[in-house]
Parts: sequence; structure tokens; C-alpha cells
Amino acid sequence: MTKTLRFALAAPLALALAACGGGASEGGEIEGDAIAAIPAPAGTEWRDVATETSDGGILVGNPDAPLKLIEYGSLTCPTCARFSSEGAEELLGEYVNSGRVSFELRQFAIHGPVDLMLGRLTKCGPVEAMVPLSDQVWQNFETIMAPVQQNGQALEAAMQLPLDQRFVVAAEQLGYLDFFAARGISEDQARQCLADTAAIEKAANDTRKYGSEYNIAGTPTFVLNGSTVEANTWAALEPILQRAGAR
Repeated sequence: MTKTLRFALAAPLALALAACGGGASEGGEIEGDAIAAIPAPAGTEWRDVATETSDGGILVGNPDAPLKLIEYGSLTCPTCARFSSEGAEELLGEYVNSGRVSFELRQFAIHGPVDLMLGRLTKCGPVEAMVPLSDQVWQNFETIMAPVQQNGQALEAAMQLPLDQRFVVAAEQLGYLDFFAARGISEDQARQCLADTAAIEKAANDTRKYGSEYNIAGTPTFVLNGSTVEANTWAALEPILQRAGAR
């Protein structure tokens, strides 16, 4: 096991909570003229087009959109969950679907093993399913997080097992296999994904890169065309998109 993965697996939940909701930081906003809508290919909607990026994120929408929005989000962050509940449908249904804005989700595992486990499960299906599954996690936040608080000892015990077993057992104990089975990821499929140590290590390394190379210190952090914007709610982010031309 690499040093990066050991650190990610050992990250204490209480310490990581300080980063939730702390992602907004001052950055230059983009001011631009209104951008005309860009039609999706015939028979498709931009919100259904998804590709994996070289930085480990999933980009949804027009890959050539003039406005490129990135979210660094943690699946165990309540502020990220609030953003998803309040803004995900409008962001994807109106702004991404217009072709003006692309949206890339980069999962930031600030809570170590639980984030890595959930992140791996959201990437267990087709690439188009990752963002919708992440929104399902956020929009059922209390259901997802309650077992972590209630079964902390079981989670700690699972983390002592061999790496190819620990996430499978932890997901069983926390009820995550059932949660994702109800959303199209079969139990056998989930078990195979959670035993994929190379994929889990890559997710841990991506989080390290986001922090050390891109200076991401909290979640959610939003970056628009390379500039970090001062927003961690939909109410704050939508006007920034509009001023940039998504109107």
C-alpha cells in the first residue's frame, strides 16, 4: 500500500469535517456577453453526454462549452449535499443542457475511507451514471451518513482487513450495497468495484493532487474557466454563471 493510500484510509472523520463548507475562496469573476445556446447532437441532450477527464473527474455536457465549471466535492460533505439538493437539477437541466456550460465533478475524499468507498460505488456503472449517482448520495445524505455514526466500530474493524476486502465488508455493514442496488448497481458489480484496489488508490492519489497541485482546501470548491469563484451554494453560483454569459 502506498503512503498516499495509507494516509487517505487513516484520515480522521472529525478532523476532515473542518474542510466541509470551506471551499469558497475569492477569485476573479468572468464578465461576458450573453452566449447563444449550442444544440446537442440530434437525438441527445447535453446533460446525458459524459466523459472521464485526465484529472479523474467526470465531465457532463458539451466538451467544447465556452464556460467550463468544475466542482471539487466530497460525498460526505453536508454543504455539497445542500448544493446538490438546491441546484443540481437546474444546473444540469438548464445551464448544461443549453450547451453553454460544461460541468465536471471531481470527487475530493476529505473523509478518507467513507469518501473513497462511496466514490468508487458511484463510478461502478457507466460513465454517464457517476454524476446522477453522486447526486443520489447527496440527496439522501442523512440515510448515507447515519450508519457511519451508528456503526463506527464496525467501520474501524473493516478497515483492518486486507485492502481488497475492507471496502466490501464496510459497504455491507453500512448498508451501501442495498442503497446502490436500488439505483442500478448490482451487489456483485459493487463487490467487484470495491475490491479494485488500483481504482481506490487512484482516487486517493487524485485527492492528493487536487490538494497539493491545485490548492483545493475544502468542499465544495467551484472553478469556472480556471478561476476559483466565491460560492458554495447554488444561490451564489447561479448569478456568477449568468454574468459570465450563461443567459
